[in-house]
Amino acid sequence: MNMVELRQVSKQYGNVTALSTIDLAVSEGEFVTLLGPSGSGKTTLLNLIAGMIGPSSGRIFIKGEDVTESPPSQRKLGMVFQNYALMPHMTIFENIAFPLRVRHVPKAEIEQRVHDVLKLIKLPDIGKRKPKELSGGQQQRVSLARCIVYNPALILLDEPLGALDKKLREQMQLEIRRIHAELGITMLNVTHDQDEALTMSDRIVLMNEGRIEQIAPPEQLYFRPDTVFAADFIGTANLIRGTVGSIGDGLITVSTPHGSLRSIRPNAALQSGAAVTLVIRPESIRFVDHGHSDAGQQILTGKMSDSIVLGSVVKHHIQLNESQQIILLEPNRRDRPVVPRGASVNIGWSLEDTQTLI
Repeated sequence: MNMVELRQVSKQYGNVTALSTIDLAVSEGEFVTLLGPSGSGKTTLLNLIAGMIGPSSGRIFIKGEDVTESPPSQRKLGMVFQNYALMPHMTIFENIAFPLRVRHVPKAEIEQRVHDVLKLIKLPDIGKRKPKELSGGQQQRVSLARCIVYNPALILLDEPLGALDKKLREQMQLEIRRIHAELGITMLNVTHDQDEALTMSDRIVLMNEGRIEQIAPPEQLYFRPDTVFAADFIGTANLIRGTVGSIGDGLITVSTPHGSLRSIRPNAALQSGAAVTLVIRPESIRFVDHGHSDAGQQILTGKMSDSIVLGSVVKHHIQLNESQQIILLEPNRRDRPVVPRGASVNIGWSLEDTQTLI
């Protein structure tokens, strides 16, 4: 069953289209992330599902029930916010118990549910503390616990990790994944953080200018984007623009400012002379020794512009010409040869690691 379904939903503010007409289905138990730059429509979409705003057109369904006209309180969902939204005068126990009390749950059941959810978030002994006595990560776990405790059918997460530092954010990503796996609750997350989306999601809904650009699992979205925007937005991509030359059995030749390059033929109608973009991920590119290239490799020559050590990996910037730079990522190691700035280098990648986008 679909937990959430949007049919021909749009949102306009006067002459401004915040969300173009879209269809979207989220299956029960899925973790789906709405990802995109500022102004892409992801928060508008979340607020439509939450009932904070109404659509200009279309219908919204939660667990098969049309909730388009229903207020948030009747949609059987929970929300986790970036700012935690904990009540500072209450203890942690009271904060978590609050949604149960307003639902008139018996006292003994409240005690048990709060005890169970504190164990779930691995903070069993903090019930008597106040929010100000907790770290940011602990407060975010409590915020999630307060949402989980009344068993909503759907949890909406509005950039819940945005206020945390990098290391704590990464820890919380894994914690939320664990809790999602244990409970099987449907979760819909909004973020502009690509790493967060790739780490946590079953599927990612990539948004751009009020419309859905692509919906796919993280692996597919990263290695097989449908559009140049998707390729450029997710992670780092080397984009080489050119025109189609010859079209063969399963392969095409692309004329570029750096010479003729080959690629696997895309699943789309192509004609000679058509403008295309070749996409190669930085980790797919390798340094190639002179005279030792494989037959299946694409080889280009450039000059080392800069190398940046990023802990476990090294990011190399290689200049092909005035307008084209290639980024190459390689694992860092103690005995790694250092290529001086300005040195001529050969780089290569396999045909399988090249994607052609129209």
